[in-house]
Amino acid sequence: MTAVLVLNADLGPLHRVTLRHAVRMLLREVAVVHESEPDRLIGVYPMPKVVRLVSYVVTRWRFGSGPAWSRAGVHARDGRRCGYCGKDATTIDHILPRSRGGRNTWKNTVAACMVCNQRKGDRTPAEAGMVLRHQPSIPTWHALAQR
Repeated sequence: MTAVLVLNADLGPLHRVTLRHAVRMLLREVAVVHESEPDRLIGVYPMPKVVRLVSYVVTRWRFGSGPAWSRAGVHARDGRRCGYCGKDATTIDHILPRSRGGRNTWKNTVAACMVCNQRKGDRTPAEAGMVLRHQPSIPTWHALAQR
């Protein structure tokens, strides 16, 4: 199936949807065809390449502080790879351990394999003699959506 671009009412791009989803939007009358394939129809509608929403959708959340922390989000951000050795990650490791006041934040957590997580234990990476392969960061909505 081909992807159809969805524009907000102010013509700003929002995201892409499947052709099937775009036709459903047209049937529910929440969108109109903005650009279509020449001489191709789906029922009474021209085959859409781009649809535009009828009413404006507020997208402030996209430009805010980013997504909330979650275990699944940390795995997605790190590509399911251990932050210490690069093997498949199955757990989350706190850089500053929770027992020492470490919190569940994007910059304090990294995906880790069970072996590295056990080896590091209740210490910081420097105390355990382990080096992080990359510094954890706060991901954007766009970065998480691509993974």
